Amino acid sequence: MNSRTALVTGGARGLGAAAAERLRADGLKVTTLDLAEADVCVDITDEAALRDAADGIGPVDVLVNSAGIVGPNKPLLETVRDEWQRVLDVNVMGTVNTMRLFVPGMRERGWGRVVNFASMAGKDGNPNLSAYSASKAAVIALTKSAGKELATSGVLVNVITPAVIATPMNATTAPEVLERLAGLIPMGRIGRPEEVAELVAFLASDRVSFSTGAVYDISGGRATY
Repeated sequence: MNSRTALVTGGARGLGAAAAERLRADGLKVTTLDLAEADVCVDITDEAALRDAADGIGPVDVLVNSAGIVGPNKPLLETVRDEWQRVLDVNVMGTVNTMRLFVPGMRERGWGRVVNFASMAGKDGNPNLSAYSASKAAVIALTKSAGKELATSGVLVNVITPAVIATPMNATTAPEVLERLAGLIPMGRIGRPEEVAELVAFLASDRVSFSTGAVYDISGGRATY
């Protein structure tokens, strides 16, 4: 593991920062990528800028796609096209962009791990978070497709679906929405970033070898399927 490299998008804070710290503890050379306060500052929705950044980053063995936004907290019928477009651009196309750039090198070298972040919202659908829920459902399907396509290449692609986690991302979520979502968790609490980071570390390692295109819930018992 000491010779392996990792790229963590959304790595400046929240789940991305926790994942980066945990991977470093395993001996990986980690590069964080975010809009600001990261090793590389670039917008993952800007393909040209991301391609330029990739040249400087170099080969990546582990790709963790943690960058994402919540988007509008309101009923579907009150949302507008631009709100949807931004959420889909970041949460879905941002993930697609990084995979298209860094996975070919993994495939050529015969080893790689991709860990995408979705959400329980992508499985259950959260009211007043339709754009976010739809985008995360897309990431789940994307992961399943890519996992099958790369199944014999040595590159494993899996997705994590957390329930509510104590991160800065949720600071903009309406309190009543957070309270309702936390109430769905049988453990009676929200998760911690370091708990999710442990799952990332497993999926980024040789400890996982016969799992790809899989969905890993970390939900305090909320997940029903």
